[in-house]
Amino acid sequence: MNEAVEQACRGGLLTTASLMVAGPAAADAVRRARALPQLRVGLHLVVIEGPAAGPAPGLLDADGQFPSDQLRLGIDYFFCRGARRALAVEIREQFAAFAATGLRLDHANAHKHMHLHPTVGRLMLEAGAAHGLPAVRIPAEPPATMRACGAAQHLSDHLLYAGTRVLRAQARRAGVRTNDHAFGIAWSGHMTADRVIRLATRLPPRVSEIYFHPATDRDARLTRLMPGYEHEAELAALLDPAVRQAFMRAGAVQTSYDAL
Repeated sequence: MNEAVEQACRGGLLTTASLMVAGPAAADAVRRARALPQLRVGLHLVVIEGPAAGPAPGLLDADGQFPSDQLRLGIDYFFCRGARRALAVEIREQFAAFAATGLRLDHANAHKHMHLHPTVGRLMLEAGAAHGLPAVRIPAEPPATMRACGAAQHLSDHLLYAGTRVLRAQARRAGVRTNDHAFGIAWSGHMTADRVIRLATRLPPRVSEIYFHPATDRDARLTRLMPGYEHEAELAALLDPAVRQAFMRAGAVQTSYDAL
């Protein structure tokens, strides 16, 4: 995935990436990012299905990872005082680990969009304030746009879209910038060139973030964590001149969080 980010930044449309600071290839990601001054890098906060930066007492499973049970974690993060204390410490640890890389903090988001949880969102913004957090991703994918693009729509898509209002309000109160729309959710792992070109002709007004999960190849870990994802096809889309031309024809202009 790190190699794909570098390729897509050097020769494609990619301008921004998010870093899992405790990920097994984090040091390699930081090394590559330092050699790509044009790449903006943010924190990909992990409080589910992944490694912690600190001890995170009471939050990790037997393998030392955040578990994958989103409902159980959501209940604990909201109702359990001990879990909230440990979560607050862990979130501060991840921001501190990002700061230690020396990279400029461009934005923050969260694995599995867990910052939509009101407790996680609040703690992320509070911890981020100490590090000058300028922006957060709002994973608000307009159902009407995706329907026009031919994507199947489910009740969960509408509920997710409605649920972004809380995070947007939290960010506004914190004085943190946000995007208006995000794409890459309904087609997560399947942002192929033909689909992205279709989306380019239907982008709504204002600021959209379009995100991908590119990789140059798949290994057992990627296959286990993201079964069925078309990582290589997503990298190909980012490198495809036809995709760039589709955005140009649509009048879309690349921007960044710091330009908002």
